[in-house]
Amino acid sequence: MSERTLLGHPLYQLTKVRFFEFWREPEAVFWTFLFPVLLASGLGIAFRNRAPDVIKIAIVDRAAISQQIAEELAGNPGLSASVCEEADCANALRTGKVALLVIPQSADRVTYRFDETNPDGRSARALTDDSLQRAAGRADPVKFADEHVTENGSRYIDFLVPGLLAMNLMGNGIWGICFPIIDARRKKLLKRMVAAPMSRAQYLLSYLLSRLAFVVLDVFLFVGFGHLAFHVPVRGSIGAIALICFVSALAFSSIGLLIGSRVSTTEGASGLANAVMVPMWIVCGVFFSARRFPGLVQPIIHALPLSATVDSLRAVMLEGATLVSLRGPLTILTVWLVVCFTCALRLFRWR
Repeated sequence: MSERTLLGHPLYQLTKVRFFEFWREPEAVFWTFLFPVLLASGLGIAFRNRAPDVIKIAIVDRAAISQQIAEELAGNPGLSASVCEEADCANALRTGKVALLVIPQSADRVTYRFDETNPDGRSARALTDDSLQRAAGRADPVKFADEHVTENGSRYIDFLVPGLLAMNLMGNGIWGICFPIIDARRKKLLKRMVAAPMSRAQYLLSYLLSRLAFVVLDVFLFVGFGHLAFHVPVRGSIGAIALICFVSALAFSSIGLLIGSRVSTTEGASGLANAVMVPMWIVCGVFFSARRFPGLVQPIIHALPLSATVDSLRAVMLEGATLVSLRGPLTILTVWLVVCFTCALRLFRWR
């Protein structure tokens, strides 16, 4: 195909129009490129590595016994102990001001009151009991030494950046595709295109190809920011990350095409888009591990496109995984791409 023929091809012209439509919308540029960076910055600062928190505990006032316990706990830098009346201590525990209540029963017996579902409560109980037992003369039969390490790749921000990148690919793919189609249908612009020298497939493909034009910039901007600002590791191939993002962007854009194939109102599209995306935000491991959900639903979670994207990006960026080891998630994304685009092609209407 000659250059002149290519430049006049309907698919090329439609893709170029989609490209310029995007750049003429400052809001779209902000939500696509700047908002994810701002979100990563805020969460990265909020969950940055820092010194261990000091856990507050309360000791019920039993005169000399309570003061002795407070003195024995003062040497533990992870605890902050205060002595108070039993009613005040109980209220502090009830309102979350302290994580543990120590109730002296005698010179050699105490009761620990805490919420076992609260991690701080369990930690406070372990630290307090360890300090008191050592003060009473307990000796460790096994000698030990602590080695403290902080490795890039094990922090929350390292876990978060691939998830946010996947979430951004999904949001831009679905919202950025279905709404322009619905807006054109609502303004009666689509039915004018029926007479244009193009096919339905070319029209829908132009949306997919226009998304690819922005994926490169989006991915390198976001991954580069995470690496430079928070030292998020990229242990795998940049090419592998790019391929995962390309396939993911196409899969999510196909879902957006499917949503926009019939809907004629922005309200209807918003409801469908949220019904698709919000459950995946919750269960697919963007902000916390998907392993928290019961094993019964794990096969369903792993079959979702956002899970496949998140797992693949984390595997490449944090573990240095190769594309061969990711053929499962990539197959899932390809199936979503083919099925959704085929359905959108069959269901799409101009009016």
